[in-house]
Amino acid sequence: MRSSRLAVVAGSAALVLGAGGAFVAVQAHAATAVTRGWYGAAAYVMPFDNSPPDLASVMSATGQKTFELAFILSGGGCSAAWDGTTGLSDPTASAVISTVRNAGGDVSVSFGGYGGTKLGQVCGDPQSTAGAYQAVVSKYGLKAVDFDLEEPEYENSAAIHNEIGAAKILQQNNAGLYVSITTAGTSSGTGYFGQLLLNEAKSQGLTPDNYSIMPFDGGFSGASAQTSALEAFHGLLMNTFGWDSATAYAREGVSLMNGRSDSGEMFPQSAFQTVLDYVQSHKLTRYTFWSVNRDRQCNPPDNNGTTSGTCSSVPQNAWDFTRFTAKFGGAVPPPPPPPSPTPSGSSGGGTCSAPTWNASTAYVGGSVVSYQGHQYTAKWWTQNEQPDTHSGPNDVWKDNGACSGGTPPPPPPPSPSGSPSPSPTPVPTGSGQYQPWQPNHAYAVGDRVSYAGHDYQCRQSHTSQVGWEPPNVPALWLALN
Repeated sequence: MRSSRLAVVAGSAALVLGAGGAFVAVQAHAATAVTRGWYGAAAYVMPFDNSPPDLASVMSATGQKTFELAFILSGGGCSAAWDGTTGLSDPTASAVISTVRNAGGDVSVSFGGYGGTKLGQVCGDPQSTAGAYQAVVSKYGLKAVDFDLEEPEYENSAAIHNEIGAAKILQQNNAGLYVSITTAGTSSGTGYFGQLLLNEAKSQGLTPDNYSIMPFDGGFSGASAQTSALEAFHGLLMNTFGWDSATAYAREGVSLMNGRSDSGEMFPQSAFQTVLDYVQSHKLTRYTFWSVNRDRQCNPPDNNGTTSGTCSSVPQNAWDFTRFTAKFGGAVPPPPPPPSPTPSGSSGGGTCSAPTWNASTAYVGGSVVSYQGHQYTAKWWTQNEQPDTHSGPNDVWKDNGACSGGTPPPPPPPSPSGSPSPSPTPVPTGSGQYQPWQPNHAYAVGDRVSYAGHDYQCRQSHTSQVGWEPPNVPALWLALN
């Protein structure tokens, strides 16, 4: 995972040790409360940094049952520590794990990540690397672990040899241990060093539960680019291990980044839904994201066009993105808190006072619309998802019930008698001071456009798309008037 995961505050190392620094294993009494498949839905969270959320509250609000605690690094030599600074005797991680297990869930622990010194880099061989990780497994009574192998470690063949070898040893010494391998994603599935990692796993005879790629921070232009990368990675798994298509999908997974990535890519809730649809239809077995710490709305929502380790930089309700991993894990997520009622009310039997739903309008969580005699509330970001066919406990719209009045949707235009070429959709003009905004146009930071009588300045370089009109995406456009 990338640099927003590296916001390790100096205070982490100052957390108070337990009495006598005792090294006491956390009981795994509640680990059996989740099925094995839930470990593939474990959402990443930093328990020491980036304003750790109360995971019991997250579980209650979303139905989420599992979390991936990040990260274990070298604490100096071949010994494990949280973020490379906080020893395993620190009570914080134990308390977090107990909280999750007492609420009926469980945790996995991730080894590695983007920054810091990894154990595979400093331990002398796979056996000693596995020994350092075994201390973590035994300390917390773990049933699942994740090896997050990426830059700069995965460019070191000796380190990757140690990590892959350690993963195999942990599998052998801990019956039933769930093991995932997470690495960088590219448009080709994974890059040169990612392929070497797969080759090393084949050479050592390691078969983890899952290989996952991270399709972000690599020039990914939305969900379609991410699913294309997953399809390419599927081909690499088939070619490397000689698996058939179904087996390769069953060993494949994805780790996303919610909201704004470190490189400025934008992955709103609609992108998460698109990737989830792909994952479920192709029967992939892991769907997670970085991170629950970031699954909150910034202030302002776009965070002034910057990436944060504690919020997503897109409009959202708290824990919108965690609801996707909960859905993948098999939960029926509780709905988000309802918006404040409108003066005319939004419950069944009232007047359809909300604006009529429009397929081209982007709605955020809490938006209320009218459609065909009912009012609906959006649970998360959505566009072009018709309320009556996308409502229910696991979909984007909540049906508030029947209402009267309102404006019915416009009827479809009559079918033309011939087959003339379609006319382009007109683009609203602005003040006339700047060129009108256009879809499918490459905009650079500082570019100015007019749209619907207002002027806007580009916050970050992007190629515009229908639905990304300046008023709809304040993360991309600053309103000037």
